[in-house]
Amino acid sequence: MAGGKHVAVLMGGWSAERPVSLATGKPCADALEERGFEVSRIDVGRDIAAVLAELRPDVAFNALHGPFGEDGKVQGVLEILEIPYTHSGVLASALAMDKVKAKAVVEPVGVPVAEHKVVSRKEAVSAHVMAPPYVVKPIGEGSSFGVVIVAEGQAHPPQSLIGDDWTFGEKVMVERFIAGHELTCAVMGPPGEEEALDVIDIVPVGHGFYDYDAKYVAGGSKHILPADLKPFVYQNIRRFALEAHRAIGCRGVSRSDFRYCEESDDLVWLEVNTQPGMTPTSLVPEMAAYAGHDFGDLVTWLVEDASCLR
Repeated sequence: MAGGKHVAVLMGGWSAERPVSLATGKPCADALEERGFEVSRIDVGRDIAAVLAELRPDVAFNALHGPFGEDGKVQGVLEILEIPYTHSGVLASALAMDKVKAKAVVEPVGVPVAEHKVVSRKEAVSAHVMAPPYVVKPIGEGSSFGVVIVAEGQAHPPQSLIGDDWTFGEKVMVERFIAGHELTCAVMGPPGEEEALDVIDIVPVGHGFYDYDAKYVAGGSKHILPADLKPFVYQNIRRFALEAHRAIGCRGVSRSDFRYCEESDDLVWLEVNTQPGMTPTSLVPEMAAYAGHDFGDLVTWLVEDASCLR
């Protein structure tokens, strides 16, 4: 299948997740070259449409993260250019990137979500809009950028939301904090044949929660695979990950994140990642390997699954 196929690996970009995207793109490009593909490594700029129109690759491997790469915009560019691409399409990408809209889509199909409110930054810093503990999140960012946890008993709301370095929009989501396990489950496969992989329990090492460093710095977290959970909880996570993937219309591979409190038996779905990381510390390659798919198999399958009109 690989013979002669030209794959453009799109990476970098200009979002806050640029370093993560570069760290994802390199091993993907390396693995594709090892499998015999002709690979062009593209550090994406705002001239990407012109670059791709001249290059005319057979497939675009989307290794971008964050706004533009993960929210339906670059997918739209690829649709216009009629270049088959990996991962989710325009609508699913846009829905998944907006945490509030994603919840509105998955909750009606039975996926449990945490209580949440959408407020302005000004409202969020003026007074508690929800009894602590709660989490404040940007509505359309990934890699834990801008996430603030407000602990139980904390007297004042977080003031960092009005700092000069805040670049994540004027609206935020305030979400009830669920203590306990940070869990994740990937889904992969063609439409109608998708399969939920196994569940990882993520234990941050030296971090208060699964923040940017816990995600991407070697040794920042410990991954327990398979997660040591009650069997029905384990299977519910796999089922909800699959239902979320299908409800939003994801393609290729996605990864759903959950919180679970053993004491209250409270399990909630947090979000789905349509462009999950593929760095040396990332979760999807680990889950895929546990299921018998090595890294080269995974990226090759994503290329073979590529299409337009996703």
